[in-house]
Amino acid sequence: MAKNGNGEKEMDGVQKAAVLLIALGPEKSSKIFKHLKEEEIEQLTLEIANTNSVSPQTKEEVLNEFYEICLAQQYIAEGGIGYAKELLEKALGSDKAKDVISKLTASLQVRPFEFIRKTDPAQLLNFIQDEHPQTIALILSYLPASQASSIVSALPPEKQADVARRIAQMDRTSPDVIKQVEKVLERKLSSLVNQDYTIVGGVDSIVEILNSVDRGTEKHIMETLEIEEPELADEIRRKMFVFEDIISLDDRAIQRVLRDVDNNDLALALKGSTEEVQNVIFNNLSKRLAVMIKEDMDFMGPVRMKDVEEAQQKIVNIIRKLEDAGEIVIARGGGDEIIV
Repeated sequence: MAKNGNGEKEMDGVQKAAVLLIALGPEKSSKIFKHLKEEEIEQLTLEIANTNSVSPQTKEEVLNEFYEICLAQQYIAEGGIGYAKELLEKALGSDKAKDVISKLTASLQVRPFEFIRKTDPAQLLNFIQDEHPQTIALILSYLPASQASSIVSALPPEKQADVARRIAQMDRTSPDVIKQVEKVLERKLSSLVNQDYTIVGGVDSIVEILNSVDRGTEKHIMETLEIEEPELADEIRRKMFVFEDIISLDDRAIQRVLRDVDNNDLALALKGSTEEVQNVIFNNLSKRLAVMIKEDMDFMGPVRMKDVEEAQQKIVNIIRKLEDAGEIVIARGGGDEIIV
């Protein structure tokens, strides 16, 4: 094991974590344990048990290192790697700043394209809109849905569905590919490469983006995908509005939906739903019908989750049909929220 400048053995990450938990005391350490995996807790518990004593100097060094890493994380969140490095250099000196940043990138896996997460979407659009759709898809997969949706909405219509499809079908992206993309954009991006394979994109990613774009953009993308990738379009559409989202509808819309719902399907759907969803539904039914649905739920006894999900999906399909007909409005956060 390597030695530090004082001739003492260098501690590994587990040993440092154990010292930190000892220094924090049992009350604070127990709260930290709640966020760890079972094997991590076992590993740390064993290390703490094998630690007989901790010198004041060692405790001080570990606490300082922990503080520096927390500080670096905060700076990165505020303004990216470049910003964090600049502030840390002023606070800790150039060598120490590089050491802290290096530890972060190796152990905390800072995401690529961190800098553009702080960039105005309009500015970002200017320098990526002419890139290949796969490049755009990769970049958008690393952005918050609110930022990515603004860019998707502003892309030329012929690119929107192509980029959406590529995001949905993206799985794992190698560091080499990320490096190539960052190299192309190096003059305008603060490059940071994650050395591990990173899971980005996927159906959930594009669903989150589509839930944020305006209705016109969403419809164009979905209509195109339904022609070119019908199975993918169906998978996306199934995730666009789940049964629990019914609580986001206003009372008038819920009442309109319930008029078309079979009472047996409603009782079955509510059987496996949250109390919040049940309350919203019952508040929009007549007292007599609410009592009847509750009695049906009690009498049906245990039910299969598959049957519950099928009943819920029937109601979701009714909601989608009414939305397409313009009878109800689903607020999606992309400018489609004004009801007149």
